[in-house]
Amino acid sequence: MKRALDGIRVLDLSRMLPGPYGSMMLGDLGAEVIKIEDTGAGDPTRNAPIRIGKMSARFLQVNRNKKSIALDLKNPEGREIFLKLAQTADVIIDQFRPGVVARLGIDYSVVSSLNPRIVYCSLTGYGQDGPHEQRGGHDLNYVALAGVLGLTTDDRGKPVIPGVQIADLAGGMIAAFAILAALFARERTKRGQFIDVSMFDVVLSMLAVPAASQFAGSPIDAGGRYVLSGEFPFYNVYETGDGKYMSIGALEPKFWSNFCNAVGREDLIARQFDSGPDRERLFEEVRAIFKSRTQIEWIEFMKSVDACCEPVLSMAEAFAHAQTRAREMILQMEQPGCGPVDELGFAYKMSDTPPALKRPVPYLSEDAEELLTEIGFSEADRGRLFDAGIVRRPEPV
Repeated sequence: MKRALDGIRVLDLSRMLPGPYGSMMLGDLGAEVIKIEDTGAGDPTRNAPIRIGKMSARFLQVNRNKKSIALDLKNPEGREIFLKLAQTADVIIDQFRPGVVARLGIDYSVVSSLNPRIVYCSLTGYGQDGPHEQRGGHDLNYVALAGVLGLTTDDRGKPVIPGVQIADLAGGMIAAFAILAALFARERTKRGQFIDVSMFDVVLSMLAVPAASQFAGSPIDAGGRYVLSGEFPFYNVYETGDGKYMSIGALEPKFWSNFCNAVGREDLIARQFDSGPDRERLFEEVRAIFKSRTQIEWIEFMKSVDACCEPVLSMAEAFAHAQTRAREMILQMEQPGCGPVDELGFAYKMSDTPPALKRPVPYLSEDAEELLTEIGFSEADRGRLFDAGIVRRPEPV
């Protein structure tokens, strides 16, 4: 079956999590994604702890449907190999600090002079300008500076580190989104363009609900509590009788009414938006209600109640859940050197050009021979490049 991005070639200079996550999404849709790695250890995530067979478990989760070639981009011959590949590509993704690709001689101005149709996406922490342009950072720093940690606090007001890398993953998704938009625009303009994606910007752009209050002159307090982050009892998390937790998102009055009727507390319906001390008393009432049953009892009880109430599950429980299986959100892939491994599935379904798992995760420089041959290097030339360390020899599986 055809996939949406069949025929699109992507050169991916990114590493760790943000760029590789975005390029994997393109690969899932059929793009030929080529990881351009350094000739040392390659993508640092290759050596992350927790391994399945010969590969890092983390690396396995964001690098399927890709090829790999390791180049010394600081060497003139390595640079020329990259530029030859760039002339065959539709997309380039880099994740270096601003100015690095220019110093290497592989930036947008150079590549676009050779290939005017190139879509070149630079994914960075803070973007190509501004006072933080050259600052290093990781996911935690971006969500901190963007105000997200100030909205995500414990009962004492201490910021809580999110369990999911919001900036990294959303940054990768927005990069993929912008790349697809640029490819679509290219169909009309016949030329590519440069894309500047800042993970800090991405996180700021996700603050739609709290920003609405801020812009309207009703700033959220330092504890970060507002209607969708625990300000009211009807949209909150509660401990159950066995020390586990349930979530309730009864935002609309009909859902709150359904919940109150189901637990025999019709008297609470009119108190949904209580304020001040009355709201604190309502919190205590709802806490007591949830403590009256175990989590599994609540799961069974809520099956027939339309009140937006779901259990707080561990990852193992979430992966084993019937909804996860029904949506095919856990896939199995045969990975050389590892055997069958589980992969997270596709977050969307398509009727005509669905995403697919076509290639296992590449070993470092696994596809160097194929790619060098394609751009005209003879067997003798390839051997010389390998011997000189300009291109890394493929790893044996």
